[in-house]
Amino acid sequence: MDCTIEKNKTACTCTYEGCDRKGKCCECVSYHRKRKEIPGCFFSKEGERSYDRSYKRFAAENM
Repeated sequence: MDCTIEKNKTACTCTYEGCDRKGKCCECVSYHRKRKEIPGCFFSKEGERSYDRSYKRFAAENM
């Protein structure tokens, strides 16, 4: 399967401009999973901007 990086970038909510995984969803998910984190696109805009990718933050947002 080909990665649709440019298409993915249009829907990517990550505000970290220096991220080299932007638009590469499979790499992003893998990266955060290894760090026991959740990717920013799963959070609200406010939650994403906090750069707190913890399960705890995610749960608090979704209660």
